[in-house]
Amino acid sequence: MRIGVDVGGTNTDAVLLSGKNVLGAVKRPTSKDVSSGIAEAITALISECAITPDAIDAVMIGTTHFTNAFIQRRELVPVFAIRIGFPAGRGIPPFTAWPDDLKAVVRGGSAMVRGGFEFDGREISPLDEAAILAAVEQARAAGIGQIAVSCIFSQLNPAHETRAAELIAQHAPGMEVSLSSEVGRVGLLERENAAIMNASLRPLAATITSAFRRALAELGIAAPFYISQNDGTLMSADHMQRYPVLTFAAGPTNSLRGAAWLTGASDAIVVDIGGTTSDVGVLIARFPRQSTVHVDVGGVRTNFRMPDILSIGLGGGSLVRETPDGVTVGPDSVGFRLRSEGLIFGGETLTTSDIAVASGQATFGDPARVAHLPTALVEQARGAIDRLIDDAIDRMKTAPGDIPMILVGGGSVLVSATPQGVSDMMRPEHAGVANAIGAAIGQVSGEIDRIYNAPDAASREAALADARAQATEQAIAAGANAVTVEIVNIEAVPLQYLPGGATRVVCRAVGDLALAEVR
Repeated sequence: MRIGVDVGGTNTDAVLLSGKNVLGAVKRPTSKDVSSGIAEAITALISECAITPDAIDAVMIGTTHFTNAFIQRRELVPVFAIRIGFPAGRGIPPFTAWPDDLKAVVRGGSAMVRGGFEFDGREISPLDEAAILAAVEQARAAGIGQIAVSCIFSQLNPAHETRAAELIAQHAPGMEVSLSSEVGRVGLLERENAAIMNASLRPLAATITSAFRRALAELGIAAPFYISQNDGTLMSADHMQRYPVLTFAAGPTNSLRGAAWLTGASDAIVVDIGGTTSDVGVLIARFPRQSTVHVDVGGVRTNFRMPDILSIGLGGGSLVRETPDGVTVGPDSVGFRLRSEGLIFGGETLTTSDIAVASGQATFGDPARVAHLPTALVEQARGAIDRLIDDAIDRMKTAPGDIPMILVGGGSVLVSATPQGVSDMMRPEHAGVANAIGAAIGQVSGEIDRIYNAPDAASREAALADARAQATEQAIAAGANAVTVEIVNIEAVPLQYLPGGATRVVCRAVGDLALAEVR
């Protein structure tokens, strides 16, 4: 049996799965420290399902710890950035485009050293190892324990980044190193930013891992736990400590994966309505469609993998207002205060949940408290909700025809009519905890995003074979059972602006968790 947990802005959901069966599900308010809310949800789940802790084979957790920490500028540490590629890469120094308040917290210094590669793999110049060591000494003198290393075209050849990491380990074994080639994609500045972000979160990742491990031990759960990644798969606790940025946007991804599991759908649009926002994403072959553009996180431009998600200000706690121009919905919300401020719970704030109850779409709270609402107000609010959903779906579609839609999340009661552009609206059982189910069913993945020099058919096939092998190795290293690993996506895009047959290859491998005892 597996427990899946997903931490949202309003609720922390937990489910217990045995094979294809959902044995139980609970919702608890998200706590300020998040960890205690997770423990409370798991405790309630174990009690409700009347099981013993030793019956649990694994716990999968989707957490917002790291996203919130970076956006809120808290619990981050200074990072020393080393960029390999001087003088070619000297035009825009590290941290240049970072917001001032974030830069004040994270920037611990930087150095640009000689080295790096051309697009075809040739060295720009040999790696300046002496400069690397000088930079390490500078960081050590400043009391900095985290170093982010980036290199020009390291996604083509990571040799200089790898060598820099070896030198740092030899001369400053207490320092931790984040390599841009391991967390980012094509684009030096964005890849460098991803490595710096990752480094700034690594001490927090160690703290969170210890907190989770301690909480589970206090509950009597000896089973291993895994963390949800933002591509719909899992990683071990040790892997998460090295790459905390890979948890960004894991919540919406879990909902998409859970929606696919609950319905059996392979390709569909998913609308996940929570207490504060709605996340709209697209399933392709049971996994979320990945974003193809650079992503802004906390004001920093990055290029690590992220799901293509559209978030809108519509949730169960969204405020409903009457204005001279009609009724408006959101984007502000009472969030986790819904149970104290919503009309149906004895409060004085009109929310979308009140509208759902007043219109007969839902039956929670006290319906008598919204019986006085004018019919015209209720209908106009429902129309505003429908328009928000219709517009979001239209923005996420890439083809003109109608497509299936899966409606999940605790706020899914807000939608009654089939939205425009939708051929079939599915509202599966346990839709309210699809996010936790997505965490529980997670597999393990590995991804490679590199530029290869492939001027002819033979070299192109060799490049694809190398990408498959590297993606498979990454999946196994992250905790996948080697026997179950398969390639689920591979793309080869010729880069027309570069000579010599330069080709960008993105390859993704997925496998089941390497846990023989999981039933």
